[in-house]
Amino acid sequence: MAEQEIGTVSHWFGKVKVIGITLDDELKVGETIHIKGHTTDFQQEVSSMQIDGEDVDEAGSGDEVGIKVSDRARVGDAVYRVE
Repeated sequence: MAEQEIGTVSHWFGKVKVIGITLDDELKVGETIHIKGHTTDFQQEVSSMQIDGEDVDEAGSGDEVGIKVSDRARVGDAVYRVE
């Protein structure tokens, strides 16, 4: 599977398992992402995404999105789109 780097984890909200991602490329609900860092390495489908508390179906470069995740992520981890 090919992967394309699309952003970086900018926030980690541990109690609710949500990450903030600063996007460098487009991301859509339904796509699979791979989050990888020094101690982080997991994939999951994006089931929902928010910008400033509002649900969105897609976001683009420069957007800051929130995504609920299944595992712990750390600020600075790379986010890839799995194609």
